[in-house]
Amino acid sequence: MNTKAEQPKSGNAVDVGKLVLAVLVLAGGIFAYSWFSTDANIPASVRMIGVLVALVVALAIAATTALGRRVRGFLVESQFEMRKVVWPTRDETLKTTGIIIVVVIVLSLLLGLIDLILKSVVLDWLLKLGS
Repeated sequence: MNTKAEQPKSGNAVDVGKLVLAVLVLAGGIFAYSWFSTDANIPASVRMIGVLVALVVALAIAATTALGRRVRGFLVESQFEMRKVVWPTRDETLKTTGIIIVVVIVLSLLLGLIDLILKSVVLDWLLKLGS
């Protein structure tokens, strides 16, 4: 149970402005990447670093908004919950995988047998009765 107090939901104009700025920074980085693609003096790796820098700056701007704080809180809580998970051992994983493979093979053979029986009943018996 989450005992944290709910924050009032409000569309703060400053937050909206920051999100728009973050989108513009990212769009500017992508635009610069495509704009300088025809320039042979600028290698693709430098252009890609420019896009990555624009992405980091855009994420940093977006992280200062209320939405960014909620996303960071969600990621922190998710990381905390992931520490509680009991992961299976390698031996358990291999045994479970083996059982699943055997079950799939047995069921596929069973369905193939049922298909063969139904095909022979319909094609050999039922269709020959009408002629």
